[in-house]
Amino acid sequence: MILFEYPFNERVRALLRLESLFDRMLFFAGLTDALQHQVALSALFDLLDATERTDIKGSVIQDLERQRMVLVGLKDHPGVDTKTLKSMLAEIEKATANLNASGRTGQSLRENEWLTSLRGRLVVPGGGTQVDMPSFHAWQSLPDAQRQADLRRWISSLMPVHIGIAIVLRLLRDSGEAVKAVAPHGAYQQMLAGKTYQLLRVWVDDSAGVFPEISANKYMVWIRYSAQQGDQRPQAVAQDVTFKMTLCAL
Repeated sequence: MILFEYPFNERVRALLRLESLFDRMLFFAGLTDALQHQVALSALFDLLDATERTDIKGSVIQDLERQRMVLVGLKDHPGVDTKTLKSMLAEIEKATANLNASGRTGQSLRENEWLTSLRGRLVVPGGGTQVDMPSFHAWQSLPDAQRQADLRRWISSLMPVHIGIAIVLRLLRDSGEAVKAVAPHGAYQQMLAGKTYQLLRVWVDDSAGVFPEISANKYMVWIRYSAQQGDQRPQAVAQDVTFKMTLCAL
């Protein structure tokens, strides 16, 4: 199954984008090739760009605090797994404390003169070559373990935000229950009766060869399935499409 996610608001959209950048950065930083480490650095600089003009740390702290209060209210609720609840509360409290202690997101990286110069070169097509920045070429020639250690050190200042975002999105995704649905002739609509959701998750069988184009608001969800063949633009499909979906709200 292929999973597609659609955010209902810009706040969740921003969290999903940051999650994707963190996943890319951490994946390539964990590999050994110098070119793979350049991809990790590009993702690191994208994260700095994405967090430069917004108080993402404050937003994540607010989300965590809201969820902490909700969970605290469940302590005396019958049927609640007390051990799991305490573990989740401890995880949220630890993440919040680390965020509060971390200072401005990525500030130490912005004060790193070499990273700042490299950041300016990598936005230029081919700017990371030895012709333009021999010091970067020299860094790429270091032993794999030394480059990985540098990347871990630079990434560490962003990890409190990464952990906070991961908790918020996990709680959001776990808030819904997957249901089966059918899109007659490739189109599906569902009225929401004014209930507020933050995220729509859609699973499609990969063998179907289709993908959903989604629009949604507080009143309705609209999904239209399309397929792409060769170099042509995607075309709407006419066959029925079976899929799973989850509406998530905190």
